[in-house]
Amino acid sequence: MLITAHIDRENRTKPLALDRGANVSGLLRALGINPVTVIVARNGEVVMEDDELHDGDSLSIMSVVSGG
Repeated sequence: MLITAHIDRENRTKPLALDRGANVSGLLRALGINPVTVIVARNGEVVMEDDELHDGDSLSIMSVVSGG
């Protein structure tokens, strides 16, 4: 399946070919992104790490900023 991911911290969008049944956690692992440092939205809605991805999904991977 083919998805599109916009990686906020790199300001780039890239198409990615993934196996059917891939989930958000697997995508982040493949991209080398620590899941606790980002929020992922699919087609404008926040998704969890175990959510399955679908052919044609458009994802935004946004960095989380925190301070104290």
